[in-house]
Amino acid sequence: MELYPAIDLLGGRVVRLHQGDYDRATDYGGDPAGVAASFVAQGAPWVHVVDLDAARTGDPVNRAAVEAVVAAAAGGARVQVGGGVRDEAAAELLLEAGAARVVLGTAAVVDPPLVGRLAARHPLGVAVGLDARDGDVAVRGWTAGSGASVLDLVARVADDGVAAFVVTDIGRDGTLAGPDVRGLGAVVAATGVPVIASAVGGIPDQIRHEKEGLLVPAGDPAALGDALLEVLQDPAHARRLGEAGRQRADSEFSHATMVRRIEAVYHAALGRPPLPDATREESELRTTP
Repeated sequence: MELYPAIDLLGGRVVRLHQGDYDRATDYGGDPAGVAASFVAQGAPWVHVVDLDAARTGDPVNRAAVEAVVAAAAGGARVQVGGGVRDEAAAELLLEAGAARVVLGTAAVVDPPLVGRLAARHPLGVAVGLDARDGDVAVRGWTAGSGASVLDLVARVADDGVAAFVVTDIGRDGTLAGPDVRGLGAVVAATGVPVIASAVGGIPDQIRHEKEGLLVPAGDPAALGDALLEVLQDPAHARRLGEAGRQRADSEFSHATMVRRIEAVYHAALGRPPLPDATREESELRTTP
C-alpha cells in the first residue's frame, strides 16, 4: 500500500473542496511547493496534485504551481498530476515537466482512445480518474455528469495500459462520511489495475483529536494532505506544542505508521484478517486486488 498525499490547487492556492463545491473551499495557503516538500520530508513516495481551475475550464492557470511542486518533490517523491488534462499536448507538457504520471478524467470519458495512445508512449505514466456522484462519472471539474458509470468506464479502458484508477466518491469528499468500501471493492474486483481511493472521508469514531498533544487535528485529510496542512500552515499551533509535541506527531503520523493504520481499516472493512500492531486512521491509499 502507498499513500498519495494530495495538493489541490485553486487560483494558485492550496485548498480542499467540500463535495466538489468550488464555493466551499478550505484555504491552506499559497505555498504548494513548500507543502510538497513537507510531504516528501514525511516520507511520502508520491504527491498527488490536482489543478482545480483546469479541471473546470481546461485552462491550466496553475501550471507554474504544478511545476514548482514537481521541482520540490524531485529526488524524493514522484508526482501524479490531474485536472484539465484533456488532450495529448496537455499530457505531454506535464510529463516533460517531470510529472511521473498524469490523470485523465474528462478526456477518458469523451475520448477513450486517448488513454491508449498516451499509455503506449508512456508506460505506467497514465491513470484514469473516476470521479462519481451517485454512480455517474462526473466531468469538467465535477460540474457535469457523463451518463457513464464507474464500472462502465473501467471496462472501457482497463486494457489500454492504464497504470491506475483514481476513484473519488464526490458525495463523500470532505464530509467525514467514511469511505465507500463496497464501491471501491467493486472496482477492485472488476480489474487487475491498481486502484487509488481518492479523497477518502474520515472514520469519525476512530479519528484521534488531541489538540494539545498531536499536530494532526480532526478533519478530513484529503489524501493525508489536509491533516498535515493544518499544522504546516499554522505555525502558532506548532509553537504551542513545542518540540516534544512535534516529535510525537512525527512518530505517530509518519508515512509508515499511517500506512499501517489505513491497512487495518481496509482489511477490517473487507473482512480480511487484522494486521498486527496497526490502529485505524484515514487517508488516501493505493490498494490492489
